[in-house]
Amino acid sequence: MSKSSYFFQIAIDGPVAAGKGTASRLLAEKINFLYVDTGAMYRAAALLAIENHVDFSQEDKIVDLIAKSDLEMRNPEGNKEMDGRLTTLILNGKDVSWAIRTTQCSDGASKVATLAKVRQILVEKQKKIAETTNVVMEGRDITFKVLPEADLKIFLTADLTIRAQRRHLQYLTKGVDKTLEEVIAEVQERDERDMNRQIDPLHATADSWILDSSQLNIEEVVALIADKVEVMIKEKAKHS
Repeated sequence: MSKSSYFFQIAIDGPVAAGKGTASRLLAEKINFLYVDTGAMYRAAALLAIENHVDFSQEDKIVDLIAKSDLEMRNPEGNKEMDGRLTTLILNGKDVSWAIRTTQCSDGASKVATLAKVRQILVEKQKKIAETTNVVMEGRDITFKVLPEADLKIFLTADLTIRAQRRHLQYLTKGVDKTLEEVIAEVQERDERDMNRQIDPLHATADSWILDSSQLNIEEVVALIADKVEVMIKEKAKHS
């Protein structure tokens, strides 16, 4: 019997600013699954390096720190309206949900994520999480690297300009002063980097549902996926 006979796995890939994180989080909340933000795990790896005064280029030392650490993902806890957290991450018994959101951790995460051994050990941890509960897992290598046998694979995308407009709006909300033209160039550069990287380049797998959100708001995206999941779970129950 395959692992998917026990727990339902939803894997969501896609380019930057396609809405993967928001859609995944709201979907998990709607269907009562665990939302796994894999990017938060790379931020946690960066935090470990920072706290232990290890340079982001020291691959083996970072892997050793991760191997010796206890990392647990949970859905947002407490008063979400007051807290605003996207997920709860417990590292060695300590809630680091906000500690990993600093600029230093963000920059560090992008660096440690390029290290093959770091990716390998975190992918193993992500796989183990998905073997213990129903999950909605998002990232840029989830459908083909982390959960290649997921029950539902989704490649969430949108037109470049639409994605740039969404990211620009996020920047404005945070007080970041960038023109739309600058953000378009930024998103385009990120696309090229993600699709052409040597380790696990971004792509849609043959068995992924390519969901274009260019003309959809986030609520419509979540509703579409939730409806599909409901049908699939009912079908799965018939054959279990």
